[in-house]
Amino acid sequence: MSKAFVRESDTEDDDDLEPVAPLPKGAKNYITPSGHQRIKDELLQLIDVDRPEVVRTVSWAASNGDRSENGDYIYGKRRLREIDRRIRFLTKRLDAAEVVDPAGQPNRDQVFFGATVHFLRNDAPDEETVTIVGIDEVDPLQGRVSWISPIARALLKARVGDVLSLRTPAGIDEIEVVEIVYPSAN
Repeated sequence: MSKAFVRESDTEDDDDLEPVAPLPKGAKNYITPSGHQRIKDELLQLIDVDRPEVVRTVSWAASNGDRSENGDYIYGKRRLREIDRRIRFLTKRLDAAEVVDPAGQPNRDQVFFGATVHFLRNDAPDEETVTIVGIDEVDPLQGRVSWISPIARALLKARVGDVLSLRTPAGIDEIEVVEIVYPSAN
């Protein structure tokens, strides 16, 4: 099939397709040590294992001759572009990251980056828990929220017993801080 009929090219540069969480203007990209290590581990996996494996496959497929209908070659090249794009993205994120260890937080009676906060919402019987982390570490299913999220912004600098207002799409919720926990220093 001619490239005139498909929307891809060998020189695609899809850096803009990577979902990039926005930071407030002038803000730093804070990240916990464990989040920084996870990104570094993924980057090393891509560089040391995944990319060389795909390069071997593409080289083998190219040696088979006709590349225009060679699925291993075509999909291998596409996968190589995806890996290279992810490597560039992770490298930029690591370069911009500022590692903050919440275990070293001296003000443990107040909510800051890295804190795990237990709170009650509008006199609800069940306690909710969130951990305030960097934008590259967010996992809502695990209760890990970005430090720039509305809930984290409402909780920052709060103390146990504080009742705060949280603006939600459904209106304003009142939340009460029940407990603040930081990881222990090793």
